[in-house]
Amino acid sequence: MTALLLKVLGKDKLPRFFDILKNHGSVFAPVKHGEKNHSFQKVDSMEKVELNYNRTMISPKKMFIAPEETIFTFDKKKEIYIEPEESSEKLVMFGVHPCDLHALNLLAKVFLEEFTDTLYSSRRDRTLIVGISCSPDDFCFCKSTGTSFASEGFELFLHDIGEKYLVRVGSPKGLRIISENPDLFTELGDNDLDQFKAVENERMNSFKKSIEMAGLQDMLDLSYDSQIWKEYGDRCLGCGSCNMVCPRCRCYDVQDNIDLNLTTGERVRRWYSCMLQDHGLVAGGHNFRPSAYERIRNRFNCKGSLREDMPNCVGCGRCSVYCPADIDFLEIMSKIRGESQ
Repeated sequence: MTALLLKVLGKDKLPRFFDILKNHGSVFAPVKHGEKNHSFQKVDSMEKVELNYNRTMISPKKMFIAPEETIFTFDKKKEIYIEPEESSEKLVMFGVHPCDLHALNLLAKVFLEEFTDTLYSSRRDRTLIVGISCSPDDFCFCKSTGTSFASEGFELFLHDIGEKYLVRVGSPKGLRIISENPDLFTELGDNDLDQFKAVENERMNSFKKSIEMAGLQDMLDLSYDSQIWKEYGDRCLGCGSCNMVCPRCRCYDVQDNIDLNLTTGERVRRWYSCMLQDHGLVAGGHNFRPSAYERIRNRFNCKGSLREDMPNCVGCGRCSVYCPADIDFLEIMSKIRGESQ
């Protein structure tokens, strides 16, 4: 690691750093709502920013895949369709946790590699991401999924080391910010490095929940007929909240909304949930996952999948925190492994 890749930022300089970020676009950062909830909102100053948070209810993926959006409008009579003009506004995501960065890295593989989603591509290209370290709470298990430390997917990453932040550079955009503001960042000293190691060791040792991921996919395959799915399927409300808050769920529904003239309309896509009863509904009225236990089994097999060569779960704990039926993700996975929680 060279001096260009690691710097130190004093916390007293954070307001100035924020002003620099504003020069790169509209800043979205975690803002507290009520006693426990946080969400990424557009902010104009550091006063509303809450960097010491555990998780937002909705992940940063909302900035790249809108919960609902028009793909194009159409005119059947003229046989034309028009894609909406995508905004050119530059954005800054400030305060993204490692687990959410890993989630965005998987979504990039899905939406950019095999078939490029132009909306996702445009939004990512004009977004600058600044990550920040965090401390686990009673629901975090990102250490088990290997997503507690992010090595890519950001421009700059801030590690809290007391009165300072150790700053890692992750892209040319991030390096440019460092290079253009030499008076804001200082060189990394031996004491800073020692403090970073101590804080990271303490953080990694503070996780209260864990699960062995090795062989989990096979365990799920072998548990296809397990009564565990029936047990939790009876509790599940089928509301889809777990999918909506998951940073790695990528399913969406596409619908055509036709105007009363039966000629013009719009094609809309929106986030969708495999936990909803009509998710498995196909032509002819057949539903290949009609029961709650089949849908919950499908979701857990999806989360345990390594289809993109990385876990489909980042261990953020959102699905357990926001489940109205108090269904705990790790509790089920532990039972699948034959372990107790």
